[in-house]
Amino acid sequence: MKISQIMTRDVEIASPDDTLEAVASRMASSDIGLLPVGEGDHLVGMITDRDIVVRGVARGLDGSGRVRDVMSRDVKYCHEDDEIEDVVMNMGDIQVRRLVVLNAEKRLTGVVSLADAVQQDQAVTGIGFSGVVRPGGAHNQAAAS
Repeated sequence: MKISQIMTRDVEIASPDDTLEAVASRMASSDIGLLPVGEGDHLVGMITDRDIVVRGVARGLDGSGRVRDVMSRDVKYCHEDDEIEDVVMNMGDIQVRRLVVLNAEKRLTGVVSLADAVQQDQAVTGIGFSGVVRPGGAHNQAAAS
């Protein structure tokens, strides 16, 4: 089964110039924990609720801080025509719970999470989860942003 069959297509995008308060408010109202960050028509980063807390609030930033100050610049992604099993295994390897999904033209078309995948194949997703729960990983806040 392809990622395009399970991904979330209606994806909000944050701007690097958005305030942390505005982005946190959007996350809360949409019940999401991650927003891709775009500048023009380019994907330039990712921001999570955890980024706001660990890279923002814990370092003394308030709600007027900017997304660019706390976002992860190393965007991990998959393609909409990738197989679910391959993507889940990759998520475990790189220790992330969510990935943006790009089309063949490298344009954002959605987001996929391990929770999306578990509804399709619990055994494979369990392998992915076992990788994600190891300390560290690509979107680890301790890593250089």
